Amino acid sequence: MKKTVSLAFTVAITLLGLLFVTFMIGRVMPIDPVLAVIGERASQAQYDQVFQELGLDKPLIVQFGIYVGDVLQGDFGTSIRTGKPVAEDIARVFPATLELATLGTLLGVVLGVPLGVVAAVYRGSWIDQISRLIGLVGYSMPIFWLGLMGLLIFYGILGWVAGPGRLGVFYEGLVPTRTGLLLVDSIIAGDWDVFKDALSHIILPACLLGYFSLAYISRMTRSFMLEQLNSEYVITARVKGLSEWHVVWRHAFRNIAIQLITVIALAYANLLEGSVLTEIIFAWPGIGSYITTSLLANDMASVLGGTVVIGTIFVCINIFSDLLYRFFDPRAK
Repeated sequence: MKKTVSLAFTVAITLLGLLFVTFMIGRVMPIDPVLAVIGERASQAQYDQVFQELGLDKPLIVQFGIYVGDVLQGDFGTSIRTGKPVAEDIARVFPATLELATLGTLLGVVLGVPLGVVAAVYRGSWIDQISRLIGLVGYSMPIFWLGLMGLLIFYGILGWVAGPGRLGVFYEGLVPTRTGLLLVDSIIAGDWDVFKDALSHIILPACLLGYFSLAYISRMTRSFMLEQLNSEYVITARVKGLSEWHVVWRHAFRNIAIQLITVIALAYANLLEGSVLTEIIFAWPGIGSYITTSLLANDMASVLGGTVVIGTIFVCINIFSDLLYRFFDPRAK
């Protein structure tokens, strides 16, 4: 019970700190929120009226309290750019980011974990060298350059994938929105033409994000496995005559599976919040692209709303991974 209360208190303080940071960002930005609403040609009387309506005449602590109350009710304000509530805009664009980041993480896990295990088992071999080279390139190459090269080669030259965007113009609106995830919605509707087109659009940006996820996951998997393979219980298992497959996967890998939960969760959270450049390059209508476009249009309500949502999701994923860690590892309880 005490741990639950402590966890709830920690979460509340973390989210409150997140709200405070975003609130202060909105106040220190060199953008007049009143002029952003009414324009520069408005009269002084109109300016004063909107200034009071926005609560900017109140003390800063009062403004922060109002801001927290509004956010807790799901009210992030109204977007100047779209004229719609920010919460409604985020609910519309976030599934695109969720779909892209989820597929990228799955690719990173499916390829990164076995690569890290094999690299650790054959430490110092050419397989290990290739694995480390893949990780090094994944960490060092700018994502915007890889994205542009991917579009040039696989879309422009080879024509293996579809171009920027989430769906071809001829397929827009053919599938009813149920989950917001195009691949899932097209399967539910049984429209395989839309599914193929959506898959053709998402596969290249998802592979790009999956590559960066793979670089991180394979590196951490290799590090965890090397520690386990040098342990006494692994040496004892080999002396007893157990097969190498049994030693690696039934003993060593089982002990690092719990640690990998945290690694994969962090990789997923990083893709959710860090896919801005990828979304811009591929014209992907996700929350990263939404925040960037809003920032260029001085639409601070949308920027801060998107920042709060991404920050909250990042915190929740970390807490969820911590709970899973405690559930699967009795020593952490």
